[in-house]
Amino acid sequence: MLMSNADRPARLHYMANGFRVLVPGDHVVCAITGARIALEDLRYWSVRDQQPYATAQVSSEALAPR
Repeated sequence: MLMSNADRPARLHYMANGFRVLVPGDHVVCAITGARIALEDLRYWSVRDQQPYATAQVSSEALAPR
């Protein structure tokens, strides 16, 4: 039986210029907002924290020095 990756969260390894799929899926979940992000729409993440972010603003706020 073939398994579809539709509606399954992916597990990724985030690198400086991209990411590698560790577990296939069609989306990830924003570490801050909990929003679902389709892999083709994923643009923001933290290499250090290995977390995805939904928008540039969320990313900036999450990565700002405290």
